[in-house]
Amino acid sequence: MSLVVVALGGNALLRRGEPVTAQAQRDNIRSAAQALARLLSDGHRLVITHGNGPQVGLLALQGEAAGKAAFPLDVLGAETEGMIGYVLQQELDNAYQPKARFATLLTQIEVDPNDPAFAAPSKPVGSVYSEADARRLAQQRGWAIAPDGEAWRRVVASPRPVRILEIDVIRWLVEQGVTLICAGGGGIPVVQRADGAHVGVEAVIDKDHASGLLAAELKADAFLMLTDVAAVFTGWGTPAQRALGDVTPQALATMDFAAGSMGPKVQAACEFVRRTGGMAGIGALDDAAAILAHQAGTRVVPGQFT
Repeated sequence: MSLVVVALGGNALLRRGEPVTAQAQRDNIRSAAQALARLLSDGHRLVITHGNGPQVGLLALQGEAAGKAAFPLDVLGAETEGMIGYVLQQELDNAYQPKARFATLLTQIEVDPNDPAFAAPSKPVGSVYSEADARRLAQQRGWAIAPDGEAWRRVVASPRPVRILEIDVIRWLVEQGVTLICAGGGGIPVVQRADGAHVGVEAVIDKDHASGLLAAELKADAFLMLTDVAAVFTGWGTPAQRALGDVTPQALATMDFAAGSMGPKVQAACEFVRRTGGMAGIGALDDAAAILAHQAGTRVVPGQFT
């Protein structure tokens, strides 16, 4: 039995353009659970992570609509980990008929308070505003802001994950045969103070890098990033567009990918393969089993590293 860390993104939770409603999310999570149940039926052990961007944005909007400042991002992250984990856990239990144990674990992930990302916030979160409103809110609330197309948005730091605080608990649950949902949305971002205590910070950890760290710490056999595209493509959007099949980190290092979309996935995949010698796959949710069988998606495999 192989251990597979599966990072759900894209249409696993919300299809592009869909409203962020409870029913839309449940419908998509039900489909995701059915795909994951097939992996369980094939004998794989799973640890599951997921995105939470639209959900965090909605909670922040609800706080603002009520005339109150939104809760800090670490708290919103914890809320969405519980909310999404609950629905996914329930739908997995419904989709997989053999006796199994599922659990959701709120996961704190430590970041370096001196990470350069804190000096250059770049991750958009929450509502869109006019420039005048964005500047007013920035002054009132101490936000960093930046243009996002024709609108303006709050931006926060996206530091690299350093350490998973609950990793020993996660290992124990996996050893007990639990199918675990954890590190949702990149985990709850925390830093360690000089006195050793941990506190939450206003940041968003990239979910692919957090999931890759989790997969490496668990020494997983495979790391799957399942999204709404079939593979990693070179020449995306051009007549020369071509899907990559089996590819090494060395080969990928010679290629360029969009920083806000495929770039982090490719980087996380390469880091996992370099650290473990396992396989990292990127592709469509419905192709999960085929990716593991090297029949679909892009598979990053060990090779000559530079």
